[in-house]
Amino acid sequence: MQDFTTPAWRAVAGARTVLLAAPRSFCAGVERAIEIVEQLLARRGGPVYVRKQIVHNTHVVAGLRQRGAVFVDELDEVPPGATVVFSAHGVSPAVRAEAAGRGLDVVDATCPLVTKVHSEARRYAGRGDTVVLIGHAGHEEVEGTLGEAPEHMVLVQTPEDVDTLDPPDPLRISYLTQTTLAVDETTAIVDALRRRFPALRGPADADICYATTNRQDALAVVADEADLVLVVGSANSSNSVRLVELAHRRGTPAHLVEDAGMLRPEWFGGVRVVGLSAGASAPPGLVGDVVSALEALGPVTVRERETVRETVEFILPPVVRR
Repeated sequence: MQDFTTPAWRAVAGARTVLLAAPRSFCAGVERAIEIVEQLLARRGGPVYVRKQIVHNTHVVAGLRQRGAVFVDELDEVPPGATVVFSAHGVSPAVRAEAAGRGLDVVDATCPLVTKVHSEARRYAGRGDTVVLIGHAGHEEVEGTLGEAPEHMVLVQTPEDVDTLDPPDPLRISYLTQTTLAVDETTAIVDALRRRFPALRGPADADICYATTNRQDALAVVADEADLVLVVGSANSSNSVRLVELAHRRGTPAHLVEDAGMLRPEWFGGVRVVGLSAGASAPPGLVGDVVSALEALGPVTVRERETVRETVEFILPPVVRR
């Protein structure tokens, strides 16, 4: 808990306006993944094993761990025959085969929009294309997607990477993207691909998910009006990091915070308008905690800037459906 009575905090006390970006916080895929684990814990009790973090947020993981979820890095940490949940980020076919070989009871919490990208990877590779995956090396979603057709896929992270590509047939090349990328940066990479490979083909519907796009659009609005932007989210949350980067590109100072405890007084000197958002894996209550913290520094006027109303819902798998 912050001590707002210290000299450093008192020096930046005063009235402020908070512009809440909307949409913010949980998306449908995150809500689905969390509910899957919660339902399994309620029906079967612990332990329920989860490969990797179910979603990229430390508060979510800690809360589920307290209720009996056991988070593991690899399947060899799961006892034979136990229940294991695949995270929202998806897994490769090799991981699925390993789980089957060990007789694990798998419940798949992969976001349906990630599953769509996996299906496209198999389809494009199956027709003989070199498949360019635009994404960030080491991210779980990227590793899972690349695993669908590793001999036919190549990862590109920047427009400069496009210059190094040497596909067997430049007329048979397609692209996919990680679902949590910055829209403007991804467009630059796709444009570079099209310039070099005019025959480039891609998905009919963008792979960057609706929630990522919506949060970036809303953040852009508040960033243009704010003196400072705060994004609630964990450091390993790709979509949360992209929001901070977007604010920086628009010329507004911005910080990623796990929660209100990470606020720093040196950020608030001369700041009267604070833009506030949260990544798609950050619990909504953490946003409220940040607002409450700012209220400890003086009167706060909260205004919401809603760019779109989200109504997407994803069906739970039958094993946990009520």
